[in-house]
Amino acid sequence: MDDSNASPKCPRSAVSSAVGIVGLAGLALFYLAVRVWHFDAPWVPLAGLAACALPMIGWSLLVDRVHRNPTTGIDWTGEPRSWRDAFDTGLVKLAGLWATWGLIACFYALGRWYWDGGYLYAMQVLSGVLVPLAVFSIPYVIWLDRRLIDRQDGAWAFGHWLMTFGRDFDPALKPRLAEHARSWAIKGFFTAFMFSTLPGNWSAAVHIYPEQMWEDPMKLAEATVALMFLVDVSIGTVGYILTFRPLDAHIRSGNPFMQGWVAALICYPPFILMNGGGPLDYGQGQLGWEAAFSDHPLLLPLWAFALMGLTGCYAWATVAFGIRFSNLTYRGVLTNGPYRFTKHPAYLSKNLYWWMASLPMLTTTGWWGDAARNTVILGLISGVYYWRARTEERHLLREDPAYAAYAGWMAEHGAITRWFVKVARLAKAPAGAAVVAPAE
Repeated sequence: MDDSNASPKCPRSAVSSAVGIVGLAGLALFYLAVRVWHFDAPWVPLAGLAACALPMIGWSLLVDRVHRNPTTGIDWTGEPRSWRDAFDTGLVKLAGLWATWGLIACFYALGRWYWDGGYLYAMQVLSGVLVPLAVFSIPYVIWLDRRLIDRQDGAWAFGHWLMTFGRDFDPALKPRLAEHARSWAIKGFFTAFMFSTLPGNWSAAVHIYPEQMWEDPMKLAEATVALMFLVDVSIGTVGYILTFRPLDAHIRSGNPFMQGWVAALICYPPFILMNGGGPLDYGQGQLGWEAAFSDHPLLLPLWAFALMGLTGCYAWATVAFGIRFSNLTYRGVLTNGPYRFTKHPAYLSKNLYWWMASLPMLTTTGWWGDAARNTVILGLISGVYYWRARTEERHLLREDPAYAAYAGWMAEHGAITRWFVKVARLAKAPAGAAVVAPAE
């Protein structure tokens, strides 16, 4: 990063640290209740979402008072518009919103993967909330329209386009239409995925046996990983659900760069390339850390604790988002928690975990070719995440000067980022050339 971009002070985070902490506390209390009373029903994952969402909503509104932020685009001080005026505009927005939901439903219906495995649970949940959501949207949209500063949002643009059959459509509204499409494509795709992972994560987390954890470091590591993934998935799912303006958690923009979409989508089903048998499957003949260190009683627990720490860092990165977690979106700049040490703590910890857990250079086949292949493929996967990081930074730098200030501050003061920057400066080519801070 060019020194001219460096900031003497880290920009304020759009999300306070306490939001994620109270959400984590709510989830932890509910998890204990599930363990004590042995709840085992399809509603448990949904109740877990409520257990972490409600404290975060309450803190955001009552303590942080995020609804008063100017970034919400809501005017709470002036006289609200009349209900009739808001109703007229609201009908156009509702037409656009419901049509958007209909298109997402068509995508779900056409995608065969949505009717198999964990996605069945996601489809059941989304089908069940469709009617209540449609009913709730009527008073919500009209009430919000009374105080919105800019009423012609993406939903209004789409509704207007539908009602006029595209005739006399103002070209100036096309960017809003495109932004609406990107935002809801992201929300529709990833929300279904997040719901599909909830039952499996809850099942793994509630079938932890403490007596085994104290006797076997591998069991302790497995239990910690299961709990951290439960935290990550639960709070992450809440982030996709609570994209509301009064919470200042709305999607301000979706990533407009095709490279960003490609880099992200190949990491998720049905486009995922890293699954077993896929092009980027690095687990062929893999020995794994448990077998590699089974004869080393001292190194085995140390390795297990390192993997637990990396998983904890990965979950911490999600908790820090509070109610704003989402892929491919800009919803405010995050500068607290692990984001004070590195710009991409989730990607960094996830990739380090994969390298340490798989040890791709060690195989059961004993052939150097398998070891080399697995190592190169895992290196390619890490390259994909570097690619994702770069496209995300390109998006954020375009959207908010605060991110440029944050990146500049991290280049000089980030405990991890600054070392990447120093390496880049040492390797820079011509004298006087600007050095770009790498996405670590």
